[in-house]
Amino acid sequence: MPTFTGFHAEDFDVFAIEGLDARMDALKEIVRPKLNLLGEHFAPSLSVLTGQEMFFHVAKHARRTVNPPADTWVAWANDKRGYKKHPHFQVGMWGTHLFVWFALIYESPYKGEIGQAMETQIDEILSLVPDHFRWSPDHMSPQSTTQADLGKDGVLALIHRLQTVKKAEILCGINIDRNDPVLADGDALLARLDETFSILTKLYALSRGSEHSLI
Repeated sequence: MPTFTGFHAEDFDVFAIEGLDARMDALKEIVRPKLNLLGEHFAPSLSVLTGQEMFFHVAKHARRTVNPPADTWVAWANDKRGYKKHPHFQVGMWGTHLFVWFALIYESPYKGEIGQAMETQIDEILSLVPDHFRWSPDHMSPQSTTQADLGKDGVLALIHRLQTVKKAEILCGINIDRNDPVLADGDALLARLDETFSILTKLYALSRGSEHSLI
């Protein structure tokens, strides 16, 4: 397997390319091989950490006909056919930063149950997740907020919204600025992602809850 060399300016600059076809060509040529490497690298360790076989899915952006994608990613879930309806993990990038998420997005039919499990374990979640980790209600936005800034009430508001709003989402993880030197060091970045996943997989387990074997 090729060596993972991290991410560099040219990877992030792909999102400045005008036009759907030109940007997609650059994504396929420059970024997607790295996402595939990450997918293959982390599938075994995420399987061990979660106790479930994890399969990786690299974003294809196949439904786009006009607007070029503003971000891209690789996702891992315990379903070979797809990830969107399941709690899953993502590593991806906007033009400004790399993101690493535990994610539950709007396609999931399990949001109500998972929201209830998260609410009952809010204190465990807050002690497990470091204050510098970020939370987001929308995977289609690059914006997110640190747990320190949200506080317990802010995180609970996201969890309540997950249970009551049909299109609600919840994501937790980290951002790494495109200029952070760790991105250009493949081994150091893999170590940072390992460290992050060791926390997010515990959040994944908590969010499932002991009684929610359906997911």
